[in-house]
Amino acid sequence: MAGISVKNLDKYYGQVQALSDVSLDITEGELFFLLGASGCGKTTLLRCIAGLEEPTAGGIHFGERDVTKLPAFKREAAMVFQSYALWPHMTVGQNVAFGLEERKVPKNEIKQRVGEALKMVHLDGYADRGVDQMSGGQQQRVALARALVVKPQCLLLDEPLSNLDAQLRLEMRSEIRRIVKENGLTAVYVTHDQEEALAMADRMAVLDKGQICQLGTPEEIYRTPRSAHVASFIGETNLIEGTVFELKGDTVIVETPLGKVTGLRSDPHWTPEPGALAKVSIRPECLAFGSEGSFHMKAVVKSRVYLGSEARYVLSMPDESTLQLSEHNPGMQTISEGDDVSLVATQENILILEK
Repeated sequence: MAGISVKNLDKYYGQVQALSDVSLDITEGELFFLLGASGCGKTTLLRCIAGLEEPTAGGIHFGERDVTKLPAFKREAAMVFQSYALWPHMTVGQNVAFGLEERKVPKNEIKQRVGEALKMVHLDGYADRGVDQMSGGQQQRVALARALVVKPQCLLLDEPLSNLDAQLRLEMRSEIRRIVKENGLTAVYVTHDQEEALAMADRMAVLDKGQICQLGTPEEIYRTPRSAHVASFIGETNLIEGTVFELKGDTVIVETPLGKVTGLRSDPHWTPEPGALAKVSIRPECLAFGSEGSFHMKAVVKSRVYLGSEARYVLSMPDESTLQLSEHNPGMQTISEGDDVSLVATQENILILEK
């Protein structure tokens, strides 16, 4: 298997720039996610890596090989599509064997490798089954087996779980990660589902308007987002606008409509001056009911939704804004709509972002 290196990639469609100076390095054996809203450039980047689109500028390497100008069939990369793209008139085995037949692999080797690929995805014994007799989850496994059977250098996945129901998506998350790791594959996975990315990725890149906003592990992206866009896209957060009052090392005091709030500077490269515009980010699960903390504010409960493992509150603040609070493992209801409450958050759970 090979790592993937993308250097200074640009992609234009006429006058529209889909990718702007994108660079990233994906290590061998890594499950790497490209994440972002529709139109952010993630699928364009994946298609450039696959050889289905030619970049306007920049380069792509698989290991030491420069594949920038190579056609898709010479890149030794296999792609799994959102629509599965299976042949409905063929059996499972014929679908999986298709790529090997195109490569003129001997028939006895094809049979052996098809069996091995189906075993990898837990479909051994299904080779003679019609594709139209398979469930959505099984069809996605067939598509994975068809990609794996050619022994690719890289596995590329374009929103492969978006057509499955919620329970199947959960099951296939662990299956895809198992397959990638057991086979030592370098995999690039495109999705707009941030929960899917957090649950599966070794690392991820968050894209917006054709550029990488932030790159890191799921924990780094969630715990220390470098911008309001990343903070609000990866999970939920409360964003409060304000101006910088004082900077003390990594601690920032921000003047907001709710009073002064002290938190940690999320981007170490940002050195704000007093008066600079800023945003305070507090995750709903980082707020709690209480009276002691670096953030302490009165509020009124606007609504409460009980979900078993958590209760979610919308809180009306003195300036008529609202904040969200998530209470994990809630006990019997003691707080109701209309109640006056006190909110707290600790300084290490309050992030100060550049506006």
